[in-house]
Amino acid sequence: MTTAILKQPTEPTEPTAARKPNRSFVHGLITNKKALVGMIVMLMFIALALLAPVLFPGDPSRITAMASLEPSPEHWLGTTAKGQDVLALTVHGSRSSLFVGLTVGFASTFIGILVGLASAYFGKFIDEALSLVTNVFLLLPGLPLLVILAAFLPPGLGTVILVLVVTGWAGSARVLRSQALSIRSKDFVAAAVVSGERAGRIMFREILPNMASIVMGTLLACVIYGIGAQAGLEFLGLGDVSTVSWGNNLFWAGNEGALLTGSWWVFVPSGVCIALVAFALALINYAVDEVTNPRLRKIKTPKITERSAAK
Repeated sequence: MTTAILKQPTEPTEPTAARKPNRSFVHGLITNKKALVGMIVMLMFIALALLAPVLFPGDPSRITAMASLEPSPEHWLGTTAKGQDVLALTVHGSRSSLFVGLTVGFASTFIGILVGLASAYFGKFIDEALSLVTNVFLLLPGLPLLVILAAFLPPGLGTVILVLVVTGWAGSARVLRSQALSIRSKDFVAAAVVSGERAGRIMFREILPNMASIVMGTLLACVIYGIGAQAGLEFLGLGDVSTVSWGNNLFWAGNEGALLTGSWWVFVPSGVCIALVAFALALINYAVDEVTNPRLRKIKTPKITERSAAK
């Protein structure tokens, strides 16, 4: 009797709610609507920046038509008070603005990673010294420091990047340090220290990979800061006015009285481009938080049909 019961084949039981495997970070971003919209907008601007010499060959600052022409089939965004094509200036301006924003973002994030990891890992005197330097840069007023540095340094794109990196790394260093401190106290880091691993390997192979989401968010925030701060400096006339960028387009629009004459088509395109890029990066940043933070993930509950309810 018992043997007969033991020999009975057991049917595999299926759980009511099947567990889905954890999605990868890239797959989570691709399936996130916010990230998808942000990446599409950013890819469009990057494509325009790369194809600018093909779409509008030659010098975009050259005079091509009459002054202050309204948008028309010949000039889709009209012309400036000098007779320059606004669309050509806007498309070519994306090259400088995106280059400065990405360069400032990566450089500021890189410095923040170095300072934050070193401060959190070594602690003691190194932490106190690096925290003091970081606090000094955080307490300095950002806009006046930007104006002073840009006014006394020689004009040029390199000067703008240097000024923005010097004034923008401290915030990212403070955020990354706090995250690295929490990971520094974990058991796997202590095990790596006891096993004799080098400090550089522990920081960049054990601690840094666990900070991927916060590093990504910091990078996107620094890129937004770089694009906006460059436009602000150039609008004040502290940039290189000979280059074509969104900030210089706004600067020349103000100098030529576009606001007074009602020539909205001169300054609106560059302002809209800055806002769209910042909006796209902010969407990607929010999507990164949703993918990496379990509290922000939307849990899909299965729909209960009448047939399943009857069962």
